[in-house]
Amino acid sequence: MSGLFNDFTDAFAKRNNGLVQIILINVIVFLLLIFAEVILTLSGKTGIFLLIFDQLRLPSSLHELLLKPWTLITHFFTHRDIFHILFNMLFFYWFGKLIDEYLGNRRLINLYILGGLAGALAFLIIYNTIPYFQNQLGSMVHGASGAVYAVVVGAATLLPEYTFFLFLLGPVRIKYIAAFYVILSFIETIGSNAGGNIAHLGGALLGFIYIKQLQKGRDLGAPIDAIVNFFQNLFKKKERPPIKVTYRSQNQKSYSNASPAGFPDEDEVDEILDKISKSGYESLTKEEKQKLFRASQKQ
Repeated sequence: MSGLFNDFTDAFAKRNNGLVQIILINVIVFLLLIFAEVILTLSGKTGIFLLIFDQLRLPSSLHELLLKPWTLITHFFTHRDIFHILFNMLFFYWFGKLIDEYLGNRRLINLYILGGLAGALAFLIIYNTIPYFQNQLGSMVHGASGAVYAVVVGAATLLPEYTFFLFLLGPVRIKYIAAFYVILSFIETIGSNAGGNIAHLGGALLGFIYIKQLQKGRDLGAPIDAIVNFFQNLFKKKERPPIKVTYRSQNQKSYSNASPAGFPDEDEVDEILDKISKSGYESLTKEEKQKLFRASQKQ
């Protein structure tokens, strides 16, 4: 057990490990809920479990939401069914790897959180404005699907021609995979899981908008970065900055003319393009792919 605990703590201590950390949070919450359900059910106290579960789910009633505002966040880390969490985490892993590789760990986390919030917003608006759903105001929603759909559609918007090899189907471009699940969710908005499918669509729309805005140089995740940095700084010890010693030989290449705002300069981009022409796009490292994406943002 100590080895398993160390694996968990190592995963959270590791920098730029958001993909695994988000999956672990979902799995830990799921296991705790399952454990609580089994123990309380065997004890004849199922009602207590349902009360705990409802503290994590997002209610459609705005009055109830005011009493439980934390559910805007907790609902997209909460699962009760094994297949629900299994498929959500598999999709998040497959498509999240692409976002992490091309845009970086920080933007993957931002996209997941924004997608979950967008799914919640869509659920609340629809259930409180459209007559068909207003008779169902006791409904609640839970699960990471809205956040996952944001990542899926975000990856398909960023890399529409990227191909997955699917069992029995062979190579399929991810834009078609994303489109299939978005259409399916739209059809199911009048089904038994209407609230969940509305959250899917809200997350999907956010994923599309997020990538399109990012390609124009606007990062919608900046407020989340600011909040995370604020809390990190609260617990960070103030340290003296280390003395920086630099050395440059006469033959060393100078990058003093590098572009501002984190954009790579022309020499770096040329080197990356040369590497693509010689060895193909897949030969690029994660950092080179991210540099190429940033270069594409310069207008």
